[in-house]
Amino acid sequence: MPHSVPSLSEVHRSISIPNVQSFWRKMFAFAGPGYLVSVGYMDPGNWATDIAGGSKFGYTLLSVILLSNLMAILLQSLCVRLGVATGKDLAQACRDYFSPSVSFILWILCEIAIAACDLAELLGSAIALQLLFGLPLMAGVWITTLDVLGLIFLQSKGFRYTEALVIVLVATIGVCFATELLFSRPAIGSVLQGYLPNSEIVHNPEMLYLAIGILGATVMPHNLYLHSSIVQTRNWQPTTNKRREAIKFGTIDSTVALSFALLINSAILIVAAATFHFSGNQGVAEIQDAYQLLSPLLGVSGASAIFGVALLASGQSSTLTATLAGQIVMEGFLRIKLPAWLRRLATRLIAVIPALIAVAMFGEHSTSNLLVFSQVILSLQLPFAVIPLVIFTSDRRLMGEFVNPRWLKIMAWAVAVLLVGLNSWLLIQVGMDWIRL
Repeated sequence: MPHSVPSLSEVHRSISIPNVQSFWRKMFAFAGPGYLVSVGYMDPGNWATDIAGGSKFGYTLLSVILLSNLMAILLQSLCVRLGVATGKDLAQACRDYFSPSVSFILWILCEIAIAACDLAELLGSAIALQLLFGLPLMAGVWITTLDVLGLIFLQSKGFRYTEALVIVLVATIGVCFATELLFSRPAIGSVLQGYLPNSEIVHNPEMLYLAIGILGATVMPHNLYLHSSIVQTRNWQPTTNKRREAIKFGTIDSTVALSFALLINSAILIVAAATFHFSGNQGVAEIQDAYQLLSPLLGVSGASAIFGVALLASGQSSTLTATLAGQIVMEGFLRIKLPAWLRRLATRLIAVIPALIAVAMFGEHSTSNLLVFSQVILSLQLPFAVIPLVIFTSDRRLMGEFVNPRWLKIMAWAVAVLLVGLNSWLLIQVGMDWIRL
């Protein structure tokens, strides 16, 4: 069943592609969507895991970060392939090719996941405001909620402005952690060795638990819906050659952007390892604790402030993409278009209410539990996004000549099964921990 209304119709095919042979001019035209996707791989929900892994086990878990990033690159390339080949995003494909009841269930699960993701971004930004300016966490939650106004303004200016802001925020995170790396002076040889697989990860239960946490939280469900839509903001010609070119450049864009996310995620763990692990502070696992200890341990007065700025940039960039994903999912599954400000406000309120209740009832120390809970919700939803993506891109009737080749099908299903298995194991462990409490 064809889908007549494109998602994000206000920016659909709004960015022209130059009809020239220059690789770099075309690359510049296609560059952007990958960076919006990449922020999901360095959002505040991932920070605690990277900090805990680095402080507890040094550089050992860098190999897990590398593996998870490679899996992410593969899945996001499938999103590019789906969006370009079919002209549908993942939400539209689910509605068009699954039964109404299945489609409705997938929509509900996805909306819950987006709200959970937005909760993590909101708390990350609020924590950053508290650390940098001493604001009460409750006030930080309300201030962060109001960034809807900035997004509405950007959307009215065009999609390139949204992409530019996200790229600036991602670059800010990168510069901040590059500076922290210089301050922490990690051992380069040990860092490089950390990227090599280590059997200790499998044999040490505590290390395995953190490794699965890193793998399970890497691929964000909403990113799969987001990417398959925003690649269609480029106005390529609907011919076979031009579609193939769009898939090529879109894949390069996401691969480069996710490689940058790999460097930032690695930097978070490396800084934690160099600063905490080798100074006898292996128990640091909270963002607030890391902030308080960075400057004293490194002997650099501005180290903690730089860390806070990076956290704020991470929260703000992630919340922009979560909002776009929310709009895409609602339009794709329900074919209902809401004004941008209303969609943004609804998403924010769903996230802010549990945050305010938790802070009011349990105090500011409840934020870490909320961050963990948000990651559990995302893990629950992950199979319901990854498996449809692999099914659709492996279906020749839907994809035509752009269907996944056999080697890609095997790799995609292997990644899907691995992610689902690891997330299931992680959820079982979290459930057992809660029961014991």
